[in-house]
Amino acid sequence: MKKRVLIMGAAGRDFHNFNTVYRDNKDYEVVAFTAAQIPDINDRKYPASLAGELYPEGIPIFDEKDLEELIVNLKVDDVAFAYSDVPYEYIMHKSALVNTAGANFVLLGTKDTAVKSVKPLISVCATRTGCGKSQTSRRLIEILMEHHLKVVAIRHPMPYGDLAKQKVQRFATVEDLKLHKCTIEEMEEYEPHVVRGNVIYAGVDYEAILRAAENDPDGCDVVVWDGGNNDFSFYQSDLYITVTDPHRAGHGMKYYPGEVNLRMSDAVIINKIDTAKPKGVAKIRKILSEVVPTATVIDAASPISVEDAGLIRDKKVLVVEDGPTLTHGGMKIGAGSVAAKKFGAAKIIDPRPFLVGKLKETFDIYPNIGTILPAMGYGEQQLKDLEATINACDCDTVIIGTPIDLRRVVNINKPSTRVSYDLQSIGKPNFEDFVKEFLVKKGIGNSMEEMFS
Repeated sequence: MKKRVLIMGAAGRDFHNFNTVYRDNKDYEVVAFTAAQIPDINDRKYPASLAGELYPEGIPIFDEKDLEELIVNLKVDDVAFAYSDVPYEYIMHKSALVNTAGANFVLLGTKDTAVKSVKPLISVCATRTGCGKSQTSRRLIEILMEHHLKVVAIRHPMPYGDLAKQKVQRFATVEDLKLHKCTIEEMEEYEPHVVRGNVIYAGVDYEAILRAAENDPDGCDVVVWDGGNNDFSFYQSDLYITVTDPHRAGHGMKYYPGEVNLRMSDAVIINKIDTAKPKGVAKIRKILSEVVPTATVIDAASPISVEDAGLIRDKKVLVVEDGPTLTHGGMKIGAGSVAAKKFGAAKIIDPRPFLVGKLKETFDIYPNIGTILPAMGYGEQQLKDLEATINACDCDTVIIGTPIDLRRVVNINKPSTRVSYDLQSIGKPNFEDFVKEFLVKKGIGNSMEEMFS
């Protein structure tokens, strides 16, 4: 008898787990996916063109709220949990719900889901969303490119559109973002790569994506996994880097699968030391000494740069930050709010009285966001609601703390200034030397003497 499987996901790890473990496995029948976290992605199918010969009709995707009913009606044996950045209490409540309905609760690991590359592969992951993983990936790629290496990045999935068309996506220019009709969340991750001159891939089928990246027409010496949602890497890694956040010290031991990333680390970056309290930094150091005593620990800061600080001082400001960092990540501050404080804003305006449409739902789901506006843009309607909310807000200046220039995708009818940030390694061991030592050990690039001269 085939085991009947339901995969709980959020349009990412769920599809990868299916592709690597279940797609061609005749011992299992995946009867459904459920969707959570991301709006407007239920009521569709995982298409037959991606699902393989065993699923000629594709696989339906339902709303997770119907999970118990689905387990009973579809006679489900195993429920495979496949999304990330959730507290342990949350995931065990799901387990209890699944077990009560009579099914097994399954968490797949790296042995069955991590794909092997023929190229050297470095993974950059995190303990929580918003730790600074993306800026770490960007700095890593800059270091590799400084050594004349062809770098291809692969980003954790965000397939919110036509899944069949998104099987393998390649982004080399800003125009490619328009071609693939990227959401704000996608643009925030892809654009910083392409403007720096490296190619980035994403999509749905991550073995096919890896093979395309390895054979990229512009060349590939090293693959960098730019993880997301604090998920663990989809690939077997020659070097595993995990970013932590002392503003949320201890979260790496309380969230799934952040602790997995921490325990797999070859190097751990303690980021945001420039803005965090010493108590938080000390707490992370203690955890690392107990959990991953052999990992290299690298201190880092996230210094900000502001386009026009004069638009902040003594002004009433609306701060717009990266959406997932405030929602899934639970952060209370970001680059924009740091800039507002640093450059003397008179007041941060609360956006809640001005919310339009789906943004009201976002604040209902995540009531602890507070007085910062998340740049939600999973679809056209959310984008319109974001624009309307910004323009209705009673402020002097809009501070844009998102990884992309928001003004490129929404029309803002008041003065605005953009805040950006990068990773800055502090002290020894530093990030640059750590990466160089890895390259030498792998026989990539120049000799040790040439690299450190």
